[in-house]
Amino acid sequence: MDQEIIRKIRENTDIVEFIGKYIPLVKKGKNYFGLCPFHNDNNPSLSVSREKEIYKCFVCGEAGNVFNFLMKFENISFLEAVKIIGNEIGISVFLDTPKKEDKNKAFYDIYDLANKFYQNNLLASEGLEARKYLEKRSLDLKVIKEFQIGLSLNKRDSLTKMLQKKGYDLDILNNSGLSSGDNDTYINRIIFPLTNINGIVNGFSGRIYHGEKINKYLNSKETPIFKKGENLFNYNRAKEAVRKDKFVILMEGFMAVIRAYTIDVKNCLATMGTSLTSDQINLIKRLTNVVYLCFDGDEAGINATLNNGKLLSDANFSVKVIPLSDNLDPDDFILKYGREKFYSLISNAISYEDFKIRNLKKGIDFNNSSELSNYINLVLKEISLINDEIEREIMLKNLAKETNVWYNTLEKKLNELLSKPKVVLNTSSLSLKTKPKKNKYEKAMQAILYYMLNYKETITIVENSHVYFPIETYRILVREISYFYEKYGYINMADFKAYIEEKKELNEVLNEIMSLEFEAPTENVILGYLMVIKDYNVALEIKRLENLIMNEVDPIEQAKISNQIRKLRIGSENND
Repeated sequence: MDQEIIRKIRENTDIVEFIGKYIPLVKKGKNYFGLCPFHNDNNPSLSVSREKEIYKCFVCGEAGNVFNFLMKFENISFLEAVKIIGNEIGISVFLDTPKKEDKNKAFYDIYDLANKFYQNNLLASEGLEARKYLEKRSLDLKVIKEFQIGLSLNKRDSLTKMLQKKGYDLDILNNSGLSSGDNDTYINRIIFPLTNINGIVNGFSGRIYHGEKINKYLNSKETPIFKKGENLFNYNRAKEAVRKDKFVILMEGFMAVIRAYTIDVKNCLATMGTSLTSDQINLIKRLTNVVYLCFDGDEAGINATLNNGKLLSDANFSVKVIPLSDNLDPDDFILKYGREKFYSLISNAISYEDFKIRNLKKGIDFNNSSELSNYINLVLKEISLINDEIEREIMLKNLAKETNVWYNTLEKKLNELLSKPKVVLNTSSLSLKTKPKKNKYEKAMQAILYYMLNYKETITIVENSHVYFPIETYRILVREISYFYEKYGYINMADFKAYIEEKKELNEVLNEIMSLEFEAPTENVILGYLMVIKDYNVALEIKRLENLIMNEVDPIEQAKISNQIRKLRIGSENND
């Protein structure tokens, strides 16, 4: 693709505004910071520079320009990212490149065919009874089409036979989870398609509608394209609404999400009955750091709220709770009480801390001093975990009022808890590889590369020095930077990153360079770093000659090599 078009698109895209659509950013000094969506980040470690038009994470090392961010975030190619961003700013980009063969393409194709098959079944005469059931559940044709709801027929092998006729053998159908032996996995169930983060169908959930004495829901087994802990129901459909509303409503099941959609609450995701995984938490973090939990109102739902709320709080989310009455789930609550009542619950959502304390209060006999004392100690422990001093004080006053215990007494006890040293586990870096420390020679080479990318005068100094970079990837980067500057007449990190996008090894090194910070150099500073690299070359050559002399038996040749080593050492000492 033409480098000038790439440059034009990048220059006309404000990287802060663009990344700010995906994750919340806060200005600190010249740059903007947010929670990195590419690792389990608890403290904002992603820095975005409007001036340099790049982003970089100081923990996981991810770095790049606006195209790289979109590529990584949406799991798309560089050219696709260029096209999407170009279209957003009114620059049309036409791609005419062959797509890489996806090893899982057959699985996706099978699920696509199955999805269309199920949808056709529901809309055909055989789907009349299922459509009536959905109608009774207040799911009209518009919602059915929006969520691509379908129907598996009351036949043993209708889908399996159809897919076999399309050329798929039984082994791949069984591995896909859509068949078991010669039989369909889903028989006589309403089918809800599950999708990956890009909206591509990769699984199904089938629900009974006749009241049979079998499992109400049957979900896809894990396959090469479907991992339950890596997906959130409705993610692709909800992400724009979440970014607009600035918060997500997390529910347990997909029917709750669909029901909320019918009353125009579109920022909902579902865990599909599991506790949140680190992958799912990172997916949510890509959209927002504010989560409203809306699980079932029964005991299981309360436990799910407490467990998931803790996971999210530990991951530095702001967590609120939408408590439901009458042991109802969100689907039944909305059907029973309607849109306005549910909207009111959203507006009056309580903090996760308040929800925990409300739960602790259940069944406490306030006339029993032992129970009351235990309750107070548990609440104080919860309050001690809150970082916001004002919130702590408000909760402490409420506790004093509720229990008729003096505020000063409670404050003293709370201060004791706060004074205890806390063990803080930095989970943001648990899964990150520890990078080996660089020696002074590698640091010198990285410094030179940084200066070449940020200060064009350095390029001429390096070229005139004829210094050999002993590490191949660094040596190639020097050559590529010089070539880019010669061809285009300028240099900056953002455009150079786009220029070498397809060269994986160079990109890895460049990411490291982009995470560095150096002050503007003088010529002497640059020459000093180049001298360190020269010394490294000398040290390598001396080591090579010392190995050579050990294997040399001819005394005359040994003397020649020794003389070479002596001259190299004298030269190195003179440089010092």
